Amino acid sequence: MRTGSGLHHSDAETAVEAVLEAIANALANGNRVEIRGFGVFSAKERRSRVGRNPRTGQHVPVARKLVPMFRASKEIREALNPHEV
Repeated sequence: MRTGSGLHHSDAETAVEAVLEAIANALANGNRVEIRGFGVFSAKERRSRVGRNPRTGQHVPVARKLVPMFRASKEIREALNPHEV
């Protein structure tokens, strides 16, 4: 990460950790986070359901939960798939 950024590794690590913590806090508070040119972080609800223990085959309840989601920006998707433009 140091190449081209001019930051020492520890400074870059601190900055990245601060950004990730801010994103996690925003999601925990029910907000979505958009970083233009990069993508959108959001939380999606997974409804409760009845699952199955693969070892025993026994049915087990799975509680409702929120899961983090990420949708890449158009720029990122085009960079990964340049021939689909």
